[in-house]
Amino acid sequence: MGKLTALHVSRATKRGLLGDGGGLYLKVTETGTKSWVFRFRENGRLRHHGLGSAETLSLAEAREKALLCRKMRLEGIDPIEAKKRRQATARLKAARSITFAECAEAYIEAHRAGWKNPKHALQWPSTLSTYVYPVFGPVSVADVDRTLVLQVLEPIWNDKTETATRLRGRIEKILDWARVRGYREGENPALWKGNLSLVLPAPGALKKVKHRPALPHTDMPDFWKKLDRVGGVAALALRFDILTVARPGETRGATWDEIDLDAALWTVPEERMKGGKEHRVPLSPQAVAVLTEAAKLRKDKLIFPGLKKTDTPLSDTSLTKVLRDLGEGDITVHGFRSTFRDWAADCTDVAREVAEACLAHTQENKAEQAYWRSDMIEKWRVLIEDWARFCTGKAPG
Repeated sequence: MGKLTALHVSRATKRGLLGDGGGLYLKVTETGTKSWVFRFRENGRLRHHGLGSAETLSLAEAREKALLCRKMRLEGIDPIEAKKRRQATARLKAARSITFAECAEAYIEAHRAGWKNPKHALQWPSTLSTYVYPVFGPVSVADVDRTLVLQVLEPIWNDKTETATRLRGRIEKILDWARVRGYREGENPALWKGNLSLVLPAPGALKKVKHRPALPHTDMPDFWKKLDRVGGVAALALRFDILTVARPGETRGATWDEIDLDAALWTVPEERMKGGKEHRVPLSPQAVAVLTEAAKLRKDKLIFPGLKKTDTPLSDTSLTKVLRDLGEGDITVHGFRSTFRDWAADCTDVAREVAEACLAHTQENKAEQAYWRSDMIEKWRVLIEDWARFCTGKAPG
């Protein structure tokens, strides 16, 4: 012990190890760089534990560090592994300030270039912002646990199963990424097998969503000929609903003050819209003609009032009865929206975003959001007028 002196340390230039005793060595490299090393055996294997640069640590300081290492060896502790644990703890402590949302954004950015489908880069932040961030977006990624994950998934697992299963997979990938980066430890709380599978029902076992039966678009012109011969408020409402591709409830609740005949525009206020946003519907000449007929029967503010009370909208069953009377009881009023969507996809070259905007579907990406601006209304008008001509047999299928 204590074989070296400060003079030995300063004059050492030859490559190799100079022993001070007690496992402490001065390591000199070919370039003359000097550092302190503590050597010990673990399970018969010789190990070298770096203590620091000789330019930073004096001989006395290096001996103090070596003494601490020898004390650890007396307790059966490996100094190298102990250092790794200290570093991991320090990294984890630093990671406490990194939120799940920050990790999610970093994950998306890191993988964006590798996603062949550009939709992924849009759907990931969209679903995370809608469902995850309100629950644990600002929470430290190290603190995200099974309870928080279930708070996100359980409310939508049965009704929006496909969205929920994709969301679970995205959360799992982000948490795995955070673990590899050293931001969290332990089991991934979003794992399915042996974890969430014990709490949530298997997606395949859930009742499938039953889509509302729709009229094939190829049958629409013939169907319209039959519908056009039916009189009454309910038949008028059904024709207006088909021509505007609105939801039945929006049509039945339509009021005259929502209509601008000069601009051929129907503005449905946000409180009557499923998505909670105002929706502007261009009116084709055929739709205006329906309103002209309805105006002859006008009694109050409602365009299509109930048969018994003029201040109450038509019931949904009134429109369904028209279909039954026409021998089309196997389709639904709401299904005509699907008929329009299929027609737009099969018979036109219109952009998908325009058709989705006509249907007032929730905008999934920025491209679709652009079509909701007021200066895009004419794009919708062209499509709506083509649809009206197709329905009424004025245009080829």
